[in-house]
Amino acid sequence: MGLMTKMRDNTAIVLYILIGSFGLLWVIMDVYDPNAISMTPRSIGSVNGEEITVEEYESRIQYYTNVYSQQTGASMTAELRAIYESQVWDELVNTKLLEQKMDELGITVTDSELLEMVYSDTPDPLIIQYFSRPDGSIDRFAIENVLTDPTYSQETLAIEVQLRQKRRQEKLSNFITAGLQVTDQDVQDEFMKRNTFADVSFIRFPYNEVTDEEITVTDDDIRDYYNENLELYKAEENYRANFVSFSTLPTAEDSATIIGELEDARNAFATATNDSLFLIREQSTTGYNGIFINKDELREDYAPVLDVAVGEVTEIINLGPSVAVIKKIEEQGDEIRFAVLSKVFEALPATIDNAGEEADEFVFYAEEETSFADEAARSGLTPIPVFATKGNTFIAGLGSSQQVVAFLENADEGDISDPIELSSQFVVLEMVEKNEEGYRPLEEVRAQIEVQVKNDKRKEITLQRVRDLVATTSTLEALSEASRKEIQEQEGLASSALVLFGAGREPKVIGSVFAQEQGSMSDALEGTNGAYVVYVESVTEPNMSTLTDATVNSLRSELEQQVNQSYLSIWLDELKDESDIEDNRSRIVR
Repeated sequence: MGLMTKMRDNTAIVLYILIGSFGLLWVIMDVYDPNAISMTPRSIGSVNGEEITVEEYESRIQYYTNVYSQQTGASMTAELRAIYESQVWDELVNTKLLEQKMDELGITVTDSELLEMVYSDTPDPLIIQYFSRPDGSIDRFAIENVLTDPTYSQETLAIEVQLRQKRRQEKLSNFITAGLQVTDQDVQDEFMKRNTFADVSFIRFPYNEVTDEEITVTDDDIRDYYNENLELYKAEENYRANFVSFSTLPTAEDSATIIGELEDARNAFATATNDSLFLIREQSTTGYNGIFINKDELREDYAPVLDVAVGEVTEIINLGPSVAVIKKIEEQGDEIRFAVLSKVFEALPATIDNAGEEADEFVFYAEEETSFADEAARSGLTPIPVFATKGNTFIAGLGSSQQVVAFLENADEGDISDPIELSSQFVVLEMVEKNEEGYRPLEEVRAQIEVQVKNDKRKEITLQRVRDLVATTSTLEALSEASRKEIQEQEGLASSALVLFGAGREPKVIGSVFAQEQGSMSDALEGTNGAYVVYVESVTEPNMSTLTDATVNSLRSELEQQVNQSYLSIWLDELKDESDIEDNRSRIVR
């Protein structure tokens, strides 16, 4: 019975996924504006003419919402929902593209292949997940029972659909990556890279030691750099906007209410016979532990529990972001057992509602009566400028927000957003300027280019000075004396390392080290933030005879996975570029 219950529970999750993937009816109507739907597309979008339905989109979001609630016990925030909405859209587009490509290539899964995935000596991991015993063996009786009993027809169908889809996509992946190979030499090179080490000494010459007075930057230098590196100044579509905010941080009244609730619970906590259940009922942010702790190891904030008798509860303790009372459950010598009832200082619903209502009123008057700037002045609010780039959820001046970026991408200049709920505030934005994709003009990036040209000249001057010094010295010690710079050492530098101890991230320099002969001194090496001269004292390479078959297989599998994932990602991006993808989300979903 326990196994069947587990099967039903797990299959419910599978069904959610399948429902979301194949568009079974499941509409969550409360996220839509009926007036908006009446005159807009009926589908959320399309991929090469194949619709992505509202039902598909919302059912998959509902799946993520349910999983999040089950895992955290909390409701999904508006900002987190916006992130999942973007993720779900990408998933649905990718699914449609893959389905279409598999249909085009005629990729199918036969019944015999399906049976092999279920009944073979090495069944599919999905079967192992649902039908394994505690000892890891497969419960063949349970497989037969579930897959043949009409009572489990729904579960059986869900498993069959998912297995077929998984196998089909594996075939597509194999078809796409068929020409990719990881050779024996690739495996040996990776083994060598991971197990080769060097002991080195080096002197570092920072580029920033060259002063501005030693550098001359002309207009021709700036213009040449701009023309030679034009792609660096290609700007995605970007937006400038202003926003006003309405705080949802806890007020003094909220904090007082939370402290009062905790005070009211103290007596009941003291007399509770089941402390674990009591903490759950009171929604304590600190769970029940129930283990003995040495008094010397007790965190300082909890020290008041030492001063109360067994069965008593401390006065309220302020922990900064939260408050707590602690009950001493038992005391044995130098050890005690206790339970913590804590509550986080957070805004109460009334505070959040009030902020939301203020934001709603601001939008109404800004759109109907005055303007964004005038309403901000009337309300005593200061608009804050922000800058964002299409596809990037980080907004300079505000932070990360998928909701804000979604508004900016679909707004016209002068549009005012509905209130957007973030973690500690509601914000209302006005779109000020939208700039299309293109190259930024020279004058706009002149200051930025001037800095880069100066840095390049510093690098050239430093490298030439170091070359001149190396030409007049034969040892690192002589170079140290001539340059008055300290010799630094690093033992066991791995060839796969990226960071040089005491110098920072220097992959190019480290690569040069392992191209040197043991016992040799380099010329001036160009690093990220400085020039280097390196002496390689010793290099330790692995004995290739220690490369076992198990290691070969492990490395080959890892390299194949890396190569395949990288290629599949590029392939999918190219497939998207070639496809006709229509996105109607901004015209349907509020």
